Amino acid sequence: MFHILFVDDEDAIREGFAEYAAFLGYEVTQARDGMEAVALCRARDFDVVVMDIMMPRMDGFTACQEIRREKDIPVLMLSARGEEYDKLHGFSLGIDDYVTKPFSPREVLARLGVLVRRNRPAPEQSRNEVYRFDGLAIDVTARTVEIGGARVDMTPKEYELLFFLARNRNIALSREKLLSAVWGYDFFGDDSTVNTHIKVLRQHLGEYGMRIVTIRGVGYRFE
Repeated sequence: MFHILFVDDEDAIREGFAEYAAFLGYEVTQARDGMEAVALCRARDFDVVVMDIMMPRMDGFTACQEIRREKDIPVLMLSARGEEYDKLHGFSLGIDDYVTKPFSPREVLARLGVLVRRNRPAPEQSRNEVYRFDGLAIDVTARTVEIGGARVDMTPKEYELLFFLARNRNIALSREKLLSAVWGYDFFGDDSTVNTHIKVLRQHLGEYGMRIVTIRGVGYRFE
């Protein structure tokens, strides 16, 4: 089990999730807004944060930025709005996952379990795993990506997605396969999660973004 910081200005949502999660054995700390969440993260450590976007005093996007200045904690964002812009903006700030209200507490806990496992340090590898494509260098062992020698900063999920694409280069990968391999779940994922991350990933890669080819009706291929 792990310690969750759940941030939402709606008491019923916050307390309902906390009660369900605590019943299953999870430790849950509650916050009513972004300012309270930032203060709590500065004072103690959490394994994962669930954050609403629209809140008084400080919104979820701003709170996430403040938290990430000091600690690398995986964040799942909640919102009653499901527009693609919100997702793109959230992922660009380093948010790891996104769920639209109303949500199932069971689904959120399943997603949080994946985020926590992904955030734990990987065992040391005996050999460096590096893939080079012209001026693009993908170092899986060091968890770095460089273009022309310049470091490209990405979120943990973006790194995982690019690493998986590079490892399976020239292979057509369905969206379902990417969800299962990168996010670690099948049932709770949907195509928009993969599509949104691919868009952001292409932006990060600049001229090399064209190496991620869309296969209509199937998914993507890294060439």
